[in-house]
Amino acid sequence: MVTKTNEFTSDIEIARAAKMQPIQKIADKLGIPKEHVISYGKYRAKISQDYLDSMNGQKLGKLILVAGITPTKAGEGKTTTSVGLGDGLSKIGKNVTICLREPSLGPCFGMKGGAAGGGQAQVVPMEEINLHFNGDFHAIGAAHNLLSAMIDNHIYWGNELNIDSRKISWGRVMDMNDRALRETTAALGGVFNGFPRTDHFDITVASEVMAIFCLANDLKDLQSRLGDIVIGQSTKGDDIYARDLKAVGAMTALLKDAIQPNLVQTMEGTPCLIHGGPFANIAHGCNSVIATKTALQHADYVVTEAGFGADLGAEKFFDIKMRQSGLKPDMAIIVATIRAIKMHGGVSENELTAENIEALENGFSNLKRHVMNTRKFGIPVMVTINSFTSDTNSEKECLIKLCEKSGIEVVESNHWAEGSTGSSTLAKTVVKILDEQTPKFEYLYNSQVSLWGKTRTIAQELYGADDIIADTKVREQFAAFQKKYGELPVCIAKTPLSFSTDPLLKGAPSGHVIPIQSIRLSNGARFIVVICGNIMTMPGLPRRPAAEDIYVNDKGEIEGLF
Repeated sequence: MVTKTNEFTSDIEIARAAKMQPIQKIADKLGIPKEHVISYGKYRAKISQDYLDSMNGQKLGKLILVAGITPTKAGEGKTTTSVGLGDGLSKIGKNVTICLREPSLGPCFGMKGGAAGGGQAQVVPMEEINLHFNGDFHAIGAAHNLLSAMIDNHIYWGNELNIDSRKISWGRVMDMNDRALRETTAALGGVFNGFPRTDHFDITVASEVMAIFCLANDLKDLQSRLGDIVIGQSTKGDDIYARDLKAVGAMTALLKDAIQPNLVQTMEGTPCLIHGGPFANIAHGCNSVIATKTALQHADYVVTEAGFGADLGAEKFFDIKMRQSGLKPDMAIIVATIRAIKMHGGVSENELTAENIEALENGFSNLKRHVMNTRKFGIPVMVTINSFTSDTNSEKECLIKLCEKSGIEVVESNHWAEGSTGSSTLAKTVVKILDEQTPKFEYLYNSQVSLWGKTRTIAQELYGADDIIADTKVREQFAAFQKKYGELPVCIAKTPLSFSTDPLLKGAPSGHVIPIQSIRLSNGARFIVVICGNIMTMPGLPRRPAAEDIYVNDKGEIEGLF
């Protein structure tokens, strides 16, 4: 039974009060035998590789993507809505599984906080999920940094491959926001420490190993993709691969257990697979293909999410994850809050609780563009209003009328306060749409379009830009990659806070130009990263990081995590 939540109860207090079921009971709901459930304590587990290998050919369920409007400080709630919808579908008698990304420690200790949902729509155990969980991120970071160490070690012991130390593109990673590590100099301290060179750190979620981990179909595919990583060039200009350094076997060994998807539950006992966690502003922003396929083979309805706004996460979900996995989505839901829409309409953060119909009408342009953009992929799209206690009836009526006038189906959902009871109407609407509308999914661009053309298509079709621009050096990079890797999709790295590259430009700006700073090859992940504007692949902590409020109380319980 779910009790209503008030705004003064913290998410961690609500999660701690949840009565969790033993993880085998959750596995039983999916029909997974006990011998293939690898327990990590009472309430979390991994699903064995042997079982995953035996699932080929099973019928797939319906795949529902939850995306959002351009994020604001007011909050939108994609994860909370994904969990709430999953619980709502379960409440109305549907066989459902939720697929989410694993949280990064960077946001947990930085500005955003945890990523296990909120209120009565959470996955549990919340503390373990938000912190070390089952060790996947540590394994990914270790595998990445092992390759980094083997590069410098190879150079130290004679450099048989003639690696040009000026053209090493493979840096190092850590799962923490640390701006001081964005640009570094390695191997100082004398001849016994190697040859000094410039280096850099990315956050682990931006690692190509993370992307490979999330896009691989199985362990064999993972190993093959790791071998295809390009770490830099030789003095003759030839690409040097991870397999040339004989690093692939050891990297795969570090990832062997991590590649098995993690099973947890919502507070209402709905099965949830949480696996992988690339950011959508600097990577492709989706949970693992392995977890998604596992869920689709065990449930009639699978709810998953894509990071940040639909212009970033959903586009990459469609054009990268779906393209590489061979899967097809059945529908999409765009999540919005009245608070966030008002911010896009010009309201400041400290005035969000005051009714403002004019700002709501002005900010609606952002929501409308996300819906129209997502429809370009040929699937049904609806909107759900993630309710806040400060929303007034007049504001709700206004937003519903704006959606209806634009031909957009919209449903209010109160899962945060009421759990599945508050999301049942949303769940019924989703089922109705899936029963009545047939998706005709298509990618935004053809793989034969040039890399420059793919980037321009995204900028013009989704961002409302007039064009893209780049200096001569970047254009030369495009031309060089086009010759060898022109068929790959592009993964845009830009601010998630605007359709443009200016984070302060809210609403639905048009007529702007997208400046391209640089491009990177992610050959193992099978995409090209196009870095636009002043985006950082290693974030920094805010002036007052969330870490300052986190502590362990006298009972040994974590406080302040979210």
